Amino acid sequence: MQGTVDGFSYGVVTPLVAYLMACLGGALGLRCTTRAMLVAHSWRPAWLALGSAAIGSGIWTMHFVAMMGFSVKETPIHYDKLLTYASLGLAIVMVGVGIFIVGYRGATGTALFTGGTITGLGIASMHYLGMAGLRLNGTLEYNTLTVAASVLIGVVAATSALWAAGQIRGFLWSVGASLVMGLAVSGMHYTGMAALSVHLHGSGVTGPGDSPASLLAPMLIGPLAFLCLAAVVVIFDPLMVTGKPDRLRVEHKAGVPAADVTHHPSRRPSLRVGRQQSHHSSPTPQNR
Repeated sequence: MQGTVDGFSYGVVTPLVAYLMACLGGALGLRCTTRAMLVAHSWRPAWLALGSAAIGSGIWTMHFVAMMGFSVKETPIHYDKLLTYASLGLAIVMVGVGIFIVGYRGATGTALFTGGTITGLGIASMHYLGMAGLRLNGTLEYNTLTVAASVLIGVVAATSALWAAGQIRGFLWSVGASLVMGLAVSGMHYTGMAALSVHLHGSGVTGPGDSPASLLAPMLIGPLAFLCLAAVVVIFDPLMVTGKPDRLRVEHKAGVPAADVTHHPSRRPSLRVGRQQSHHSSPTPQNR
């Protein structure tokens, strides 16, 4: 017997809140990743780890906020806490691997493709491991092609987000990227849910149990608190908000020979390359 699946028990409320959670986690994670590219190597692992935890917590929170609106009419739903929290850990670890690759290798070429693929697979793995934690009087079945489409959406979303983080641009740039990332992550979730069907065990109707919201709400407190803490870190770090690197010293700028830089405490460095070239090219009294 097939169960009657409803993914929108609360209407548009859960999809909208879930989308905002994905955007929040994405925005914080992208800013932390950008910040990591602007600091010394000794601080880079800390910022990348914070970004990984922010994105992982954001997509995990998005998933289970959306799951508050999921119900099967004929049977109550429960959640295995161990698998539920394991999906959070898996998301943070796999997202972290992808972010560290991009953070140290750059958001281009092979590094971007590898990091985006691993991060996208982490998003998809979190989703399906979280679904494996469902406990109901039935069996979950999936359409293979739709599952593959959801994984592809996750990989494309992650790759695009990491590319945006590697551009090292301003805060509004990352906000726009996080909105796109939130839309893609939500799309990945609901595409995966569209692949789901429930085959019930037996034809009898089971009595009502606890609502998904009452079961999931206590589990969401920790990740939500972490996202708020990460948001405070972003707000009070001006460099992470602006995304502007420190000004390079003149001798470190491309095309400026170190020998031609004059150091003076009260004057700006001056370049005399052009004057020296013109001086050497003009005839001297000795050569006349």
